[in-house]
Amino acid sequence: MHKLALFRLHLIVFLWGFTAILGKLIQANAQILVFYRMLFAAIFLYAFIRVYKKESIKVSKKIFFQLAAIGVAMALHWYCFFYSIKVSNVSIALSCLSLSTLFASILEPIIFKRKIDASEVIMGVVIVSCILLIFKTEFQYKEGIIYGVFCAIFGTIFSVFNGKMFGKTSSGNIIFYEIFSGWFVLLIFYLFSGQIFHMNEISYSDIALICLLASVFTAFPMLESVNLMKYISPFTLILTVNLEPVYGIILAFFIFGESEHMSPIFYIASGVMILAIIANGLIKARKTKKL
Repeated sequence: MHKLALFRLHLIVFLWGFTAILGKLIQANAQILVFYRMLFAAIFLYAFIRVYKKESIKVSKKIFFQLAAIGVAMALHWYCFFYSIKVSNVSIALSCLSLSTLFASILEPIIFKRKIDASEVIMGVVIVSCILLIFKTEFQYKEGIIYGVFCAIFGTIFSVFNGKMFGKTSSGNIIFYEIFSGWFVLLIFYLFSGQIFHMNEISYSDIALICLLASVFTAFPMLESVNLMKYISPFTLILTVNLEPVYGIILAFFIFGESEHMSPIFYIASGVMILAIIANGLIKARKTKKL
Protein backbone atom coordinates (compact mmCIF):
# COMPACT_ATOMS: atom_id res chain seq x y z
CA MET A 1 0.00 0.00 0.00
CA HIS A 2 2.90 2.34 0.82
CA LYS A 3 4.47 1.82 -2.63
CA LEU A 4 1.12 2.53 -4.30
CA ALA A 5 0.74 5.70 -2.22
CA LEU A 6 4.21 6.88 -3.29
CA PHE A 7 3.32 6.25 -6.94
CA ARG A 8 0.11 8.26 -6.54
CA LEU A 9 2.09 11.02 -4.82
CA HIS A 10 4.60 11.31 -7.66
CA LEU A 11 1.71 11.27 -10.12
CA ILE A 12 0.02 14.30 -8.56
CA VAL A 13 3.34 16.15 -8.26
CA PHE A 14 3.89 15.45 -11.96
CA LEU A 15 0.40 16.81 -12.65
CA TRP A 16 1.18 19.95 -10.65
CA GLY A 17 4.39 20.37 -12.63
CA PHE A 18 2.38 20.12 -15.85
CA THR A 19 0.12 23.05 -14.86
CA ALA A 20 2.90 25.41 -15.92
CA ILE A 21 3.01 23.73 -19.34
CA LEU A 22 -0.74 24.22 -19.76
CA GLY A 23 -0.36 27.81 -18.57
CA LYS A 24 1.95 28.51 -21.49
CA LEU A 25 -0.17 26.56 -24.01
CA ILE A 26 -3.30 28.54 -23.07
CA GLN A 27 -3.33 31.76 -25.10
CA ALA A 28 -5.67 33.70 -22.78
CA ASN A 29 -4.02 36.20 -20.41
CA ALA A 30 -3.41 35.43 -16.73
CA GLN A 31 -6.56 37.25 -15.51
CA ILE A 32 -8.88 35.23 -17.75
CA LEU A 33 -7.00 31.98 -17.16
CA VAL A 34 -7.20 32.17 -13.35
CA PHE A 35 -10.83 33.37 -13.44
CA TYR A 36 -12.02 30.35 -15.42
CA ARG A 37 -9.66 27.90 -13.72
CA MET A 38 -11.13 28.72 -10.32
CA LEU A 39 -14.71 28.77 -11.65
CA PHE A 40 -14.44 25.36 -13.34
CA ALA A 41 -12.49 23.84 -10.42
CA ALA A 42 -15.20 25.02 -7.98
CA ILE A 43 -17.90 23.46 -10.18
CA PHE A 44 -16.02 20.15 -10.41
CA LEU A 45 -15.43 20.07 -6.64
CA TYR A 46 -19.08 20.89 -5.89
CA ALA A 47 -20.23 18.09 -8.19
CA PHE A 48 -17.80 15.65 -6.58
CA ILE A 49 -18.78 16.53 -3.00
CA ARG A 50 -22.54 16.97 -3.38
CA VAL A 51 -23.45 14.72 -6.34
CA TYR A 52 -20.87 11.91 -6.22
CA LYS A 53 -20.11 11.65 -2.48
CA LYS A 54 -23.44 13.18 -1.37
CA GLU A 55 -21.77 15.05 1.50
CA SER A 56 -22.81 18.34 3.11
CA ILE A 57 -20.92 21.55 2.34
CA LYS A 58 -22.26 23.43 5.36
CA VAL A 59 -19.66 25.29 7.44
CA SER A 60 -19.90 27.94 10.15
CA LYS A 61 -19.63 31.62 9.24
CA LYS A 62 -16.30 31.88 11.04
CA ILE A 63 -14.78 29.01 9.05
CA PHE A 64 -16.27 30.32 5.81
CA PHE A 65 -14.64 33.76 6.17
CA GLN A 66 -11.33 32.17 7.18
CA LEU A 67 -11.41 29.97 4.08
CA ALA A 68 -12.46 32.94 1.94
CA ALA A 69 -9.39 34.91 3.07
CA ILE A 70 -7.13 31.96 2.25
CA GLY A 71 -8.90 31.65 -1.12
CA VAL A 72 -7.89 35.23 -1.99
CA ALA A 73 -4.23 34.33 -1.30
CA MET A 74 -4.67 31.27 -3.55
CA ALA A 75 -6.10 33.42 -6.37
CA LEU A 76 -3.21 35.90 -6.12
CA HIS A 77 -0.72 33.02 -6.03
CA TRP A 78 -2.11 31.52 -9.23
CA TYR A 79 -2.39 34.91 -10.94
CA CYS A 80 1.26 35.79 -10.22
CA PHE A 81 2.33 32.28 -11.29
CA PHE A 82 0.65 32.38 -14.69
CA TYR A 83 1.53 36.04 -15.27
CA SER A 84 5.18 35.16 -14.59
CA ILE A 85 4.94 32.43 -17.25
CA LYS A 86 3.31 34.80 -19.76
CA VAL A 87 5.99 37.51 -19.43
CA SER A 88 8.98 35.15 -19.11
CA ASN A 89 8.76 31.36 -19.35
CA VAL A 90 7.96 28.17 -17.42
CA SER A 91 11.49 27.69 -16.09
CA ILE A 92 11.65 31.14 -14.48
CA ALA A 93 8.22 30.81 -12.83
CA LEU A 94 8.97 27.36 -11.43
CA SER A 95 12.44 28.21 -10.16
CA CYS A 96 11.01 31.14 -8.18
CA LEU A 97 8.63 28.74 -6.42
CA SER A 98 11.62 27.49 -4.44
CA LEU A 99 11.46 30.73 -2.46
CA SER A 100 8.28 29.40 -0.82
CA THR A 101 10.47 27.32 1.48
CA LEU A 102 12.31 30.43 2.63
CA PHE A 103 9.12 32.40 3.26
CA ALA A 104 7.61 29.42 5.08
CA SER A 105 10.64 29.27 7.39
CA ILE A 106 9.83 32.84 8.46
CA LEU A 107 6.02 32.78 8.50
CA GLU A 108 5.42 29.30 9.92
CA PRO A 109 7.23 29.89 13.25
CA ILE A 110 5.21 33.09 13.74
CA ILE A 111 1.84 31.47 13.00
CA PHE A 112 2.49 28.20 14.85
CA LYS A 113 4.50 29.91 17.62
CA ARG A 114 7.69 27.88 17.38
CA LYS A 115 11.36 28.79 17.32
CA ILE A 116 13.04 29.64 14.03
CA ASP A 117 15.15 26.71 12.83
CA ALA A 118 18.80 27.64 12.15
CA SER A 119 19.01 25.18 9.23
CA GLU A 120 16.03 26.91 7.60
CA VAL A 121 17.76 30.29 7.89
CA ILE A 122 20.92 28.91 6.26
CA MET A 123 18.87 27.29 3.52
CA GLY A 124 17.04 30.60 3.02
CA VAL A 125 20.34 32.45 2.49
CA VAL A 126 21.36 29.84 -0.10
CA ILE A 127 18.04 30.10 -1.97
CA VAL A 128 18.05 33.93 -1.98
CA SER A 129 21.64 33.90 -3.28
CA CYS A 130 20.61 31.57 -6.11
CA ILE A 131 17.58 33.71 -7.03
CA LEU A 132 19.77 36.84 -7.08
CA LEU A 133 22.21 35.01 -9.33
CA ILE A 134 19.38 34.02 -11.68
CA PHE A 135 18.06 37.59 -11.62
CA LYS A 136 21.49 38.92 -12.60
CA THR A 137 22.08 36.29 -15.29
CA GLU A 138 18.54 36.27 -16.76
CA PHE A 139 17.83 40.00 -16.34
CA GLN A 140 15.72 40.03 -19.52
CA TYR A 141 13.14 38.09 -17.50
CA LYS A 142 13.13 40.53 -14.56
CA GLU A 143 9.34 41.07 -14.65
CA GLY A 144 8.74 37.32 -14.64
CA ILE A 145 11.13 36.89 -11.69
CA ILE A 146 9.44 39.68 -9.70
CA TYR A 147 6.00 38.12 -10.21
CA GLY A 148 7.53 34.71 -9.46
CA VAL A 149 8.69 36.03 -6.09
CA PHE A 150 5.19 37.36 -5.33
CA CYS A 151 3.81 33.99 -6.43
CA ALA A 152 6.02 32.31 -3.80
CA ILE A 153 4.92 34.80 -1.12
CA PHE A 154 1.19 34.30 -1.72
CA GLY A 155 1.71 30.55 -2.10
CA THR A 156 3.39 30.45 1.31
CA ILE A 157 0.59 32.46 2.93
CA PHE A 158 -1.95 30.09 1.40
CA SER A 159 -0.09 26.93 2.47
CA VAL A 160 0.72 27.99 6.04
CA PHE A 161 -2.75 29.27 6.91
CA ASN A 162 -4.31 26.33 5.08
CA GLY A 163 -2.42 24.07 7.48
CA LYS A 164 -4.34 25.62 10.37
CA MET A 165 -7.71 24.87 8.75
CA PHE A 166 -7.47 21.12 8.31
CA GLY A 167 -9.58 19.29 10.88
CA LYS A 168 -12.08 22.15 11.27
CA THR A 169 -14.24 20.77 8.43
CA SER A 170 -13.85 18.15 5.70
CA SER A 171 -10.91 18.45 3.32
CA GLY A 172 -13.29 18.69 0.35
CA ASN A 173 -15.13 21.61 1.94
CA ILE A 174 -11.87 23.42 2.67
CA ILE A 175 -10.64 23.16 -0.91
CA PHE A 176 -14.06 23.95 -2.40
CA TYR A 177 -14.67 27.12 -0.35
CA GLU A 178 -11.12 28.37 -0.88
CA ILE A 179 -11.36 28.02 -4.66
CA PHE A 180 -14.94 29.30 -4.87
CA SER A 181 -14.18 32.30 -2.63
CA GLY A 182 -11.07 33.15 -4.64
CA TRP A 183 -13.14 33.09 -7.83
CA PHE A 184 -15.94 35.15 -6.25
CA VAL A 185 -13.52 37.87 -5.12
CA LEU A 186 -12.06 37.98 -8.64
CA LEU A 187 -15.61 38.30 -10.02
CA ILE A 188 -16.37 41.28 -7.74
CA PHE A 189 -13.04 42.93 -8.61
CA TYR A 190 -13.57 42.46 -12.36
CA LEU A 191 -17.13 43.80 -12.10
CA PHE A 192 -16.02 47.03 -10.41
CA SER A 193 -12.93 47.47 -12.58
CA GLY A 194 -14.83 46.82 -15.81
CA GLN A 195 -12.57 43.89 -16.73
CA ILE A 196 -15.54 41.52 -16.60
CA PHE A 197 -16.42 42.55 -20.16
CA HIS A 198 -13.11 41.08 -21.33
CA MET A 199 -13.78 37.66 -19.79
CA ASN A 200 -15.43 36.49 -23.03
CA GLU A 201 -12.20 37.10 -24.97
CA ILE A 202 -11.30 33.44 -24.93
CA SER A 203 -11.20 30.74 -27.61
CA TYR A 204 -12.96 27.38 -27.43
CA SER A 205 -9.58 25.62 -27.42
CA ASP A 206 -8.52 27.66 -24.38
CA ILE A 207 -11.79 26.79 -22.61
CA ALA A 208 -11.11 23.09 -23.27
CA LEU A 209 -7.55 23.38 -21.91
CA ILE A 210 -8.71 25.33 -18.83
CA CYS A 211 -11.37 22.65 -18.13
CA LEU A 212 -8.56 20.08 -18.27
CA LEU A 213 -6.42 22.27 -16.01
CA ALA A 214 -9.26 22.78 -13.51
CA SER A 215 -10.24 19.11 -13.27
CA VAL A 216 -7.29 16.77 -13.88
CA PHE A 217 -4.56 19.22 -12.84
CA THR A 218 -6.29 21.12 -10.00
CA ALA A 219 -9.31 19.50 -8.34
CA PHE A 220 -8.07 15.89 -8.59
CA PRO A 221 -4.49 16.38 -7.28
CA MET A 222 -5.64 18.66 -4.43
CA LEU A 223 -8.16 16.06 -3.22
CA GLU A 224 -5.71 13.21 -3.80
CA SER A 225 -2.94 14.93 -1.81
CA VAL A 226 -5.28 15.12 1.19
CA ASN A 227 -6.27 11.45 0.86
CA LEU A 228 -2.62 10.39 0.69
CA MET A 229 -1.99 11.82 4.16
CA LYS A 230 -3.59 8.60 5.48
CA TYR A 231 -0.70 6.55 4.09
CA ILE A 232 2.38 8.78 3.98
CA SER A 233 3.98 11.25 6.36
CA PRO A 234 3.74 15.04 5.90
CA PHE A 235 7.52 15.04 5.52
CA THR A 236 7.36 12.66 2.53
CA LEU A 237 4.60 14.76 0.99
CA ILE A 238 6.47 18.05 1.35
CA LEU A 239 9.79 16.57 0.18
CA THR A 240 8.20 15.05 -2.94
CA VAL A 241 6.24 18.22 -3.78
CA ASN A 242 9.62 19.97 -4.05
CA LEU A 243 10.15 17.94 -7.22
CA GLU A 244 7.40 19.96 -8.97
CA PRO A 245 9.86 22.52 -10.44
CA VAL A 246 12.11 19.67 -11.61
CA TYR A 247 9.31 17.93 -13.50
CA GLY A 248 8.03 21.22 -14.92
CA ILE A 249 11.41 22.56 -16.08
CA ILE A 250 12.33 19.24 -17.75
CA LEU A 251 8.95 19.00 -19.49
CA ALA A 252 9.13 22.63 -20.66
CA PHE A 253 12.65 22.07 -22.01
CA PHE A 254 11.51 19.21 -24.26
CA ILE A 255 8.06 20.57 -25.19
CA PHE A 256 8.82 24.23 -25.93
CA GLY A 257 12.44 23.94 -27.01
CA GLU A 258 14.33 27.17 -27.68
CA SER A 259 12.11 29.48 -25.59
CA GLU A 260 12.91 27.42 -22.49
CA HIS A 261 16.65 27.08 -23.04
CA MET A 262 18.35 28.96 -20.20
CA SER A 263 21.97 29.75 -19.38
CA PRO A 264 24.09 27.09 -17.59
CA ILE A 265 24.15 29.32 -14.49
CA PHE A 266 20.33 29.17 -14.30
CA TYR A 267 20.36 25.36 -14.19
CA ILE A 268 23.21 25.30 -11.66
CA ALA A 269 21.43 27.81 -9.40
CA SER A 270 18.11 25.95 -9.72
CA GLY A 271 19.82 22.65 -8.93
CA VAL A 272 21.47 24.13 -5.83
CA MET A 273 18.12 25.47 -4.60
CA ILE A 274 16.41 22.11 -5.01
CA LEU A 275 19.29 20.27 -3.32
CA ALA A 276 19.19 22.77 -0.44
CA ILE A 277 15.47 22.12 0.07
CA ILE A 278 15.94 18.33 -0.01
CA ALA A 279 18.93 18.54 2.36
CA ASN A 280 16.88 20.64 4.78
CA GLY A 281 14.12 18.04 4.68
CA LEU A 282 16.57 15.24 5.46
CA ILE A 283 18.05 17.23 8.37
CA LYS A 284 14.58 17.76 9.80
CA ALA A 285 13.80 14.06 9.46
CA ARG A 286 16.91 13.15 11.48
CA LYS A 287 16.05 15.67 14.17
CA THR A 288 12.53 14.24 14.41
CA LYS A 289 13.89 10.70 14.81
CA LYS A 290 16.22 11.79 17.62
CA LEU A 291 13.25 13.31 19.47
